Amino acid sequence: MKGFFVTGTDTSVGKTLTASAITLALKGTYWKPVESGDSDYAQVKEWVGLPSEHFVPPMYALKASLSPDQAAQQENIRIDTRTFKMPQTSNTLIVEGAGGIFTPLNETECMIDVIKKFGLPVIVVSRGTLGTINHSLMTIEILRQRNIEIKGIVFSGELNPDNQVAIQQKGKVKILFHLPQFNSVTQNTLHAWNELHQQAVIEALT
Repeated sequence: MKGFFVTGTDTSVGKTLTASAITLALKGTYWKPVESGDSDYAQVKEWVGLPSEHFVPPMYALKASLSPDQAAQQENIRIDTRTFKMPQTSNTLIVEGAGGIFTPLNETECMIDVIKKFGLPVIVVSRGTLGTINHSLMTIEILRQRNIEIKGIVFSGELNPDNQVAIQQKGKVKILFHLPQFNSVTQNTLHAWNELHQQAVIEALT
């Protein structure tokens, strides 16, 4: 199955917006297996605006805005990754992780274990501002240590070009594209951006 796994250098870095942009550009299928707090599944459906068959509900939709293992504990649930199976789709599958690669899912497993299980090329979403070089290079290094393919980096929000150059050179990774800091994100905002950048996103991911 053709697809990508979207992870980030940390939480609230722009993974959901990036996954939305890719889903829209590729007319793909979006799936976030585990979410906690506000529903990214509902948010992506609203932003992307494709028919319902392009969106797969999460396996775990946890209420508390905590790490998935802590949110699950509050509901007396244990996240069991053995039950995780990628949905079948003829579209490109866009899987969004929760938090960063070491976000815990249960007492022994983290998000990187799910990434390894699925075997999809990884898109790393990074901030473009101060601190991003360290976080990005550490994420790249750990993924490579686990022999996980990295498709490339997406920068989200304000971007310092020197940071981009440093990550590209030191991390030896491809920069896929940059999502700017929007004043507000709506379906109209995302579709307007997609009209200008869809072809570049497609080319970056092929």
